[in-house]
Amino acid sequence: MFLPIQKVLKEAELKEIRDKLEGASFADGAATAGRQARRVKQNEQLARDAPLTKELGKIVSAALRRNAMFISATLPVKMTEPMFNRYAGGMRYGSHVDNAVMYQPTALRTDISVTLFLSEPSEYDGGELLVDEVAVRQKIKLPAGSAIIYPSTSLHRVEPVTRGARLASIVWVQSLVRDTSQRKILFDLDRATQSLTKKDPDSAEVQLLSASYHNLLRLWAEA
Repeated sequence: MFLPIQKVLKEAELKEIRDKLEGASFADGAATAGRQARRVKQNEQLARDAPLTKELGKIVSAALRRNAMFISATLPVKMTEPMFNRYAGGMRYGSHVDNAVMYQPTALRTDISVTLFLSEPSEYDGGELLVDEVAVRQKIKLPAGSAIIYPSTSLHRVEPVTRGARLASIVWVQSLVRDTSQRKILFDLDRATQSLTKKDPDSAEVQLLSASYHNLLRLWAEA
């Protein structure tokens, strides 16, 4: 499932992250790429074990976990610690698929990739995230503080940044429900249930939809 989520970060959180990244020391991002991706990865990122990465990562993780749409769409059982990267001066990330398993510190299956944009689109040229999804190429450049989620199985790339700098945070999610199409069904059911609940929380339709949601989740979940 391919889904943009607006305003994941509060304005104060976004400002704090940007202010602290302003003077941060970034290293070569290829150091953390897999063998295939390393050949096409040209960016900079904060060291994963740096105190600033841990500090800012807590803000991003908390923001994602309190976002109802993110939880409904991803059904997270595990999440990686957020990474922070920077693209400038022609940097790019060529077409690749994310590693199937990551270790932070224990094994995590990457079902869903999350890019949280930290720079406004007007602050840089290029830098679009291109995701190939079922014969359709999605082109994404969202406002600062907004996120995009997409299947980690998708081929994707970041176009060269030709002006300014593109800052973003990256997170991977292992979902309770491995299959993308099953997660989409559950997400749609949850949205429909929530919409009807606002009109008549005690209706038979709400009860039936809720029962169907939980029975499907019980059938598909890998706890």
